[in-house]
Amino acid sequence: MNDRRLEKTVELDATPEQVWDAIATGPGISTWFVPHEVEPRQGGVVTSKFGGGMDATGRVTAWEPGKRFAYGSTEPPEQGADYAFEFLVEGRDGGGTVLRFAQSGFTDEGWEQEYDSFDKGWDLFFGNLRTYLQHFAGQPVRNALAMGFTPGGAAEVWPVLHAALGLTGHPSVGDTVTLRPEGPDPITGVVDVASPEFLGVRSAHGLHRIGAEGDAGCGVSAYHYFYGEPVDDEAITAAWQEWLMRLFPAPAEMAQA
Repeated sequence: MNDRRLEKTVELDATPEQVWDAIATGPGISTWFVPHEVEPRQGGVVTSKFGGGMDATGRVTAWEPGKRFAYGSTEPPEQGADYAFEFLVEGRDGGGTVLRFAQSGFTDEGWEQEYDSFDKGWDLFFGNLRTYLQHFAGQPVRNALAMGFTPGGAAEVWPVLHAALGLTGHPSVGDTVTLRPEGPDPITGVVDVASPEFLGVRSAHGLHRIGAEGDAGCGVSAYHYFYGEPVDDEAITAAWQEWLMRLFPAPAEMAQA
């Protein structure tokens, strides 16, 4: 381990109470990150569900309602990263809220790539938070998360994703598009994320994020947040997971594991 910290400052046009609910409660975190369960107390359990059975469990290390929320590993691993996360909520002069975030616990070996991946990922998720508070504030969420992995790199993967989504290439922020995957229902909306790692679309009732990350082995993902009216999130998750697996079958060594 080392003392490196990944820090973010996020300015939000929402009240401190709204931001606290969004970053320190299970239903709130689920609206912009991944499904969470949080026991609201010092020492409480935090469960994060990243899709595909990839769950992580932590323990609340700081609980100051309305101000500070932090958590870390339930039991520090013998090897590898031991991440800890801290959120500070501050009212902003003139209205709104400043959210300060820090992540620590990076490994010594290969920390640059690890840090860069988290840095870009948190930019996406805090962008989700900002968009949620602007367009969908107060609405409950249903999550549909699908993940996969393929050899090669993102530069090779994106053309496959674009074609499978019915796109001729990476659209630009502000474009109106319709994603037409084979299997899942089409999605029409405005592009609000267009980075080398992610393509994001905001529809009338949700946020939809397609990802391809990595140069030597690529993680692929489809994260969907449906707000307001209930949807069959399990069926939607299964449809997108099947779509990803058709495009990028698991390598033989992973399939046998």
